[in-house]
Amino acid sequence: MWSDVVDLNDFYRSRLGHVARRLIRDRIRDMWPSVRGMTVLGLGYTTPYLGAFSDEAERVLAVNPAQQGVIHWPDGKAGLVCLSDETDLPLPDLSVDRLLLVHAVENSENLRHMMREAWRVMSDSGRLLVVVPNRRGIWARFEQRSPFGHGHPFSQGQIKRLLRDCLFTAHSTEHALFVPPWQRRVILQSSQAFEKAGNRWFQAVSGVLIIEASKQLYAATPVQAAAAKRRRLVVIPGRGAVMRSDRQPRD
Repeated sequence: MWSDVVDLNDFYRSRLGHVARRLIRDRIRDMWPSVRGMTVLGLGYTTPYLGAFSDEAERVLAVNPAQQGVIHWPDGKAGLVCLSDETDLPLPDLSVDRLLLVHAVENSENLRHMMREAWRVMSDSGRLLVVVPNRRGIWARFEQRSPFGHGHPFSQGQIKRLLRDCLFTAHSTEHALFVPPWQRRVILQSSQAFEKAGNRWFQAVSGVLIIEASKQLYAATPVQAAAAKRRRLVVIPGRGAVMRSDRQPRD
């Protein structure tokens, strides 16, 4: 079930939300250090993270699932966000160079259809970045404190299997949100220390997993060529050389 956009917006306006956005955004930027001249699309609730690319990418767009709702973004400028069914994105094939999914995979009720639609709109050289709650992390256990406690959390193996089943190849994994999801000022002020220690010693219990993947591309064999390959030259006594098909006769 999708989280409501009002609840998501309220979270990211809180002190805890500001810390979570900064920690995750830093990891995303490490994985995508340059998007110059590219089209960047966010699917789910991604506007807290897309601003980092707005001055660099050729085009930045956001799509919110219809069940989630939408809030105008960016503030004070022409809108760059729209509502859409996540299984029918209003974009042409191969039109996106970088696709970011946040608060999407764990909430979608049509997950595989959504992932295939993501595959469709990505360019052949495009990259996908998926941010999901870590099943083993503490953030997935506190539903009332953050949207990362909603929906279906994933282990690293589960999200990689999902990507593979949806024709993506996972390349790299990052971890973020080792700080506990508490509003105490002393905890939030120590967030960088939590991140540094967690990435060094406790990666298995990070709050979120961040997986980068690319499309799997397959070369199909044309029907005519496949049929030609099934034929072979045979010699039949009294008839000479003839072409025979390897296809099995029908009953």
